[in-house]
Amino acid sequence: MELQVNGKAVQVDAEPDMPLLWLLRDVLGMTGTKFGCGVAACGACTVRVDGKPTRSCVTPVSSVTGRRIQTIEFLGDAGRPHPLQAAWIAEQVPQCGYCQSGMLMAAAALLESKPRPTDADIDEAITNICRCGTYQRVRAAIHRAAGTVVRSPAAPPRGVA
Repeated sequence: MELQVNGKAVQVDAEPDMPLLWLLRDVLGMTGTKFGCGVAACGACTVRVDGKPTRSCVTPVSSVTGRRIQTIEFLGDAGRPHPLQAAWIAEQVPQCGYCQSGMLMAAAALLESKPRPTDADIDEAITNICRCGTYQRVRAAIHRAAGTVVRSPAAPPRGVA
């Protein structure tokens, strides 16, 4: 089957009911997306499908064929971080860091839909669990990044011409 992952068409040989998480990690070698609970409760596995935060541990590969999948590897890199990644560092959000890729993907989706979210908007959208309890820092980082994320669904993904 053919998938669209981080702006590129990818041919994969996988069972239709394989969770997207395992396809990303084990088949495509994209280990930024983490396994947490396996029941869509914690959010460590959050990716974006057609721009919406999606828990990949319970999303069958067959349900994302032909849809745009974005992982943390798409968001930015050390040379050109996404505004959220820069804000995460400035606000010293990560402690253990395990939940951060999923949290960042959920936050990116939030800022694209609501460029200036309120605390209530953040609390409603960010349902990811952080065992280190950095929720106040997460909120501060999202506010810091707000307004710097340009909503541009028609623009090609980063790294794609």
